[in-house]
Amino acid sequence: MAIQTHDLVVQFPGQREPALKNISLTVPDGSFAVLVGASGSGKSTLLHCLAGLITPTSGTVTDNGAPVTEPQPRRGVAFQRDVLFPWMTVADNIDFALAARNLAKGQRQEQISILLDLVGLREDVARQRPTELSGGMRQRVSIARVLAGEPSVMLMDEPFAALDALTRLRMQDLLIDLWTRLNRTIVFVTHDIDEAIRLGDTVSVLRDGRIADHIVNPLSRPRPADALADQPGYSEIRKTLHHQLEDART
Repeated sequence: MAIQTHDLVVQFPGQREPALKNISLTVPDGSFAVLVGASGSGKSTLLHCLAGLITPTSGTVTDNGAPVTEPQPRRGVAFQRDVLFPWMTVADNIDFALAARNLAKGQRQEQISILLDLVGLREDVARQRPTELSGGMRQRVSIARVLAGEPSVMLMDEPFAALDALTRLRMQDLLIDLWTRLNRTIVFVTHDIDEAIRLGDTVSVLRDGRIADHIVNPLSRPRPADALADQPGYSEIRKTLHHQLEDART
């Protein structure tokens, strides 16, 4: 098993209610798990616990049986904002992550080219700075930097939320392609129902700090965006998720 939580509780100082309440979740190796929920449901807090960025009040988080107590290169994190260093070039941003692997300079330059190609960017982008790039291109660079650490698990906190609709679909295509080719485990946070259905093997609905439902996606892959609604089972899973999220808002 890649990632497991057991009776996970997070209580932030000064808050009456815990942000997470007895969360138990299993994410198998190589799977694509989606966490969906309204704002304040606890999905980002849960992801940050999986990353080792938040220490739970009680309960456990394990990664292949080992306790998660701090961030590790094995677990790469992509945030909603690209968090690239604006004063660095694209190549230097990726090289920053590669340097942690103690690779020689020539090896790092080769890896930068490979990673840019992997996320669908031309090599000449390497000389540009993040401020010269579109939002979609910056997120591609951000994903390349995560991949530079060679993580086995990719934890993604609404990385496409700020993108326009077409760019968002293209980034979903990219992520599905990377997951298929690289065999990584992915845990992906979103509040978008169709994004959850298109990406996830499983969809866990968070509500008020608890897992309200855990759904195995009945739709077969591939799931092209322009034919998603035509797939058998789409209407049922979308209706279920819609009702769960509507209940969370009432």
